[in-house]
Amino acid sequence: MHLRIDEEAAAGAEQEEMEEEDVKGGIARSAMAASYNDQIRPLLDAVDRLRQLNVSQEGIQLPTIVVVGDQSSGKSSVLESLAGISLPRGQGICTRVPLVMRLQDAGDDDEPALRLEYSGGRVVATSEAEVADAINAATAEIAGCGKGISNAPITLVVRKKGVPDLTLVDLPGITRVPVKGQPEDIYDQIAGIIKAYIAPRESIILNVLSATVDFPTCESIRMSQQVDRTGNRTLAVVTKSDKAPEGLLEKVTVDDVGIGLRYVCVRNRIGDETYKEAREAEARLFAEHPLLSRIDKSMVGVPTLARRLTQIQASIIARSLPDIVKQINDKLSRSSDELGQMPPEPCTVADAVREFFHIVKQVRASLEKVLVRGEFDEYPNDRHHHGTARLAEMLEGFASRLPAAAATDGEPFLMEEMRVLKETKGINLPNFMPRSALHVLLNRKVESIAHVPHDLVRQVWDYVEDLVLKELQRHSRSYPQVQPSCRRAVQSLMDKARERSARYVNELIDMEMVELAMQAFDLKARLATYWNSVVLRVIDGSALHVLYSIKHLAEKDLEDELAAQVMGNNMDGVERMLVPTPAAAAKRDCLRKSIKLLQESKEVVANIMDRLTRQAPTMSDNYYST
Repeated sequence: MHLRIDEEAAAGAEQEEMEEEDVKGGIARSAMAASYNDQIRPLLDAVDRLRQLNVSQEGIQLPTIVVVGDQSSGKSSVLESLAGISLPRGQGICTRVPLVMRLQDAGDDDEPALRLEYSGGRVVATSEAEVADAINAATAEIAGCGKGISNAPITLVVRKKGVPDLTLVDLPGITRVPVKGQPEDIYDQIAGIIKAYIAPRESIILNVLSATVDFPTCESIRMSQQVDRTGNRTLAVVTKSDKAPEGLLEKVTVDDVGIGLRYVCVRNRIGDETYKEAREAEARLFAEHPLLSRIDKSMVGVPTLARRLTQIQASIIARSLPDIVKQINDKLSRSSDELGQMPPEPCTVADAVREFFHIVKQVRASLEKVLVRGEFDEYPNDRHHHGTARLAEMLEGFASRLPAAAATDGEPFLMEEMRVLKETKGINLPNFMPRSALHVLLNRKVESIAHVPHDLVRQVWDYVEDLVLKELQRHSRSYPQVQPSCRRAVQSLMDKARERSARYVNELIDMEMVELAMQAFDLKARLATYWNSVVLRVIDGSALHVLYSIKHLAEKDLEDELAAQVMGNNMDGVERMLVPTPAAAAKRDCLRKSIKLLQESKEVVANIMDRLTRQAPTMSDNYYST
């Protein structure tokens, strides 16, 4: 009697102890689930929201699990097992567009909720029974009704009790030989889509391999090795384990193809099995099969695959998030700066006039720097824009040409004239030469060099015109609609400058002729000395004229001519500034959209970071208390 009571008491105590352990285990599991929901779920939601915003179009890569595999490798079966739904099946390529699968555990909600999102915001609610048809319809809308493919994605959101919290991107299966209805370059198209998704270092590659083939021969292995040589971003799932159990243990342990995140072997759902029945059959297979039971339990089963993917996803998101925040901030700052540097959009004629004179002011400032003051900070390495230096070279070349311009048959300068003068000697006063002979000879000499200063002014104004046009184009590049008027103004101004300089040179030469007519020479030395003074006056006069004209052009003439050309004809030129060019309008619109997207992305990330920061102490206490 006492023994029975003791046994009952012991049994009761054992039951109480088991219940207590169950309670503790339940508390621990609840705490872990709460911690996951508090920490990881918000991160996944944030990344999914960024993906919805299409932040990748700004060059910001998001952590992504990308599912790849050769055709008929069993990709669809793996995804069906993870999501607990049926996906499109059939011959050839079943997945013709990237399918972004967002799996969300619905918790205590027993009613699944499924929807498709595609084509820039279109949302279509669906059900487990109809999801395959809905995907096919959306695919046909995007990629056509044939067998072609597209890189425009479809997002499938599956909110269902018991599914792992995962986001995966399923890509078209790799096929080398096109079938009827497929383009000849189908392999290149598929390879291009796959490489674009798996190349970023933020991508985790889920490589689906069939146990019935040699892994090194798989095209998906070759592609993943091209972008992930170490294999540290690649996890392999081996399907059809029940079809080819021989040698599978060696394949996944020896690892000839370098799978850094290891392998998980699974059994596909067969026939009309429910997903629960398929998982039970899978557990029995890897527990009882004489060959497959030898594979380590950490490498088998869909539940193991789900846990591994969840852990990997959480890890890469946590690791990538700070860099994503930095990229968003940097890109937002650059786009805002670029938009700020664009000229304001003039709304009225007064706005356009102000902007026009701002352009003229900038052009004047640049020309005064390079042509008057010799400041080259805007073009430190561009010698062509070192205006004063180039003008000095032209004047030096001009000066060096003058004495040599009238050389005759290789004789020294003025020797021919000396001989002529000697031949005209007669009975005259001592040391005096005939005026007429001297006048004729020196006039001929001056005329022989008259083209040299004309060459100089043409060279100078050609150079100045080139600089002015380049500066105008640079400072008015935001308003190309006024550039034709500005070019006409510059060309008109340069024509006037050339004419004015030509008149000045002619007057300079004429003045020297008059001066010669008033001189008389008696000695050879005095004749040569006088000629030197002629040369110096021509050089100095031409140089002073050129420098003065350039200074006046930069400070006043150019502005007057531009204003007359652009603001004339009832302000036609200015009014053209009110009509934005297609390129400027497109750029401004693109920058504004980019800034809006990045600001929304920044807000998404900031909210998640703030939430995690507020919850950190509580989560830490919950963790240690369990």
